[in-house]
Amino acid sequence: MNILETLNWRYAAKRMNGQRVPSDKIERILEAIRLAPSSMGLQPYAVLLIEDEEMKKQIRAVANNQPQIEESSHLLVFAAWDNITPDHIEDFISHTASERNMPVENLAAFKNTLLGIAEHNTQEQNFNWAARQAYIAFGVGLVAAATEKVDATPMEGFDAAALDKLLGLPAKGLRSVTLMPLGYRDAENDWLVKLPKVRRQKEKFVLEA
Repeated sequence: MNILETLNWRYAAKRMNGQRVPSDKIERILEAIRLAPSSMGLQPYAVLLIEDEEMKKQIRAVANNQPQIEESSHLLVFAAWDNITPDHIEDFISHTASERNMPVENLAAFKNTLLGIAEHNTQEQNFNWAARQAYIAFGVGLVAAATEKVDATPMEGFDAAALDKLLGLPAKGLRSVTLMPLGYRDAENDWLVKLPKVRRQKEKFVLEA
């Protein structure tokens, strides 16, 4: 399928059948997410991969009892840094220098720019910016899953504070942003599966400036 056929095939599955997604498909989806663009390349977020059935059951309980969480093969939790710290930036600059085989001193101006932005903002502003970056990767993940013919459900309906506590995210300097159950649609029990995709008309969506 080409990209438009792929996007027309995908939808937000409301029920999944529990069938396991092959590990190679999961790895390609995760790698696509890892390769997603982010502002200045900082990637101020992490992705938690959850397969444990008991953990999925507990997450479902704090996510409005949405069945896809427990019916999924794998559950991805996108979590943003709760702040942008000098240590984060130091690690990023060091890693960049290593990957590009250059002296870390060559990145001093870039480092100072990042530090200036992070220090200018409040912690909440830094978190909100990090969350927006996580959503870019999240969107790439949805498309990557569709490319693999794996269903994925974008999901925000959960108690973030309860989920953070359940997963021990505060100790990791993270706050949950969104969920992505991965699996295969239950065509017999999903009310949405046979309905036409609805999107705004092109003439109302694409505006000439």
